[in-house]
Amino acid sequence: MTYQDLWHRLTPLYDDGEAQAIIRLVLDVQFGITLTDIYTGKVSELSREAEEELEKIISRLEHSEPVQYILGRETFCGRTFHVAPGVLIPRPETEVLCHWIEEDYNHPYCALQPPIPLQILDVGTGSGCIAVTLAADVYNSAVTAWDISGDALLIARENIHQYQLRVELKMEDALHPSDVAMQQKFDIIVSNPPYICNKERTDMAENVLSYEPETALFVPDNDPLLFYRAIAEYGVQALSTDGTLYFETNPLYIDDVKQMLSELGYKQIELRKDQFDKLRFTKAIRP
Repeated sequence: MTYQDLWHRLTPLYDDGEAQAIIRLVLDVQFGITLTDIYTGKVSELSREAEEELEKIISRLEHSEPVQYILGRETFCGRTFHVAPGVLIPRPETEVLCHWIEEDYNHPYCALQPPIPLQILDVGTGSGCIAVTLAADVYNSAVTAWDISGDALLIARENIHQYQLRVELKMEDALHPSDVAMQQKFDIIVSNPPYICNKERTDMAENVLSYEPETALFVPDNDPLLFYRAIAEYGVQALSTDGTLYFETNPLYIDDVKQMLSELGYKQIELRKDQFDKLRFTKAIRP
């Protein structure tokens, strides 16, 4: 069994570069085999037990199971997060959203403010990758994270504890916030909500459709702004004066999101591209 043999088995599903990257990740994380080890032929020197384990992993990969779920981890903003089928796998695009918030609030002016923590709400936290990143990297912040899924909250809690951060986790439905939630105030609300319409399924990869949670991905075809509208309406009440709303947005509907925010009275609405040159993020100031 060679490195070439392994990645060639994945080419029916992935292009050559991605297949090679997946195999390198598996070999490194699961077996401690570095790129140098690969070049020196260490893959063919695995023990029989390790070979059997590797074969099981390759078989799962051949059935389109995401490598992140198989390994139970993904990297986001320089940190490793536990992931499992109950949560969406963190994407590199979402890192841009976190960096935008950090740029806006980690500057000298903010450091001179009174020592009252910046109240941040992450709606639909999933693995907790946004909440953990902002709790760790935004100066003097207090982060609350919502999710409707108990499984997601358990995974988020594990990731929060891993980095010894204080994030308040709450089971909340973004479409129907509780009475307690309606009494709270936040300086920042951030969300990467479900935003893919069912009609877009035909353009999606099998490893996403078969394994990642549908509740974190899809919205009805007749209401693509379902979560954006609900969260924005909540923000009208829950955001502090000049509080800021940040969304990761479906590029197909980002103009509609902008229009909806304008109709709700939000000010200084900005759009930003991701690293792949797609308009994907929205920022707006509370009415």
